[in-house]
Amino acid sequence: MATITTTITINSTDLLTDELSLSTTATLTTAGTSTGLTGTAGLARKKTGNTSEYTLFAAASYTDDKAHKAYLKNTSTTAAQYFIVEVAGAVVGRLYAGDWALIPWAADTTSTNCDIDITPSAADMTLEYMLFTDE
Repeated sequence: MATITTTITINSTDLLTDELSLSTTATLTTAGTSTGLTGTAGLARKKTGNTSEYTLFAAASYTDDKAHKAYLKNTSTTAAQYFIVEVAGAVVGRLYAGDWALIPWAADTTSTNCDIDITPSAADMTLEYMLFTDE
């Protein structure tokens, strides 16, 4: 069985009056259990050719209401370039150059379009992505 462990560390010496140092670790598990996630859509890169919306993950391709996790990273080094990230048609936010996100995703197929979509701010951008699946 696979074990996927994630860690995030946030440090700052000048954000607050005191130094900030946060770190947390989590093991990604299947919905409602302590069993580790075992599936993946694999690490890949999407190179965009224009500023159209692209579907990264179609909810209909995965089991709904599970504990999937989507990893997204904007590989651009141009500060003004971003990807708009949408889940189920709602904008989650923008990933600017170098930004990344780990997003929980239910892949709910019982409601309307619950896909994960991206829209680049410029043509010829690259998004690194991976889906850890709860199948």
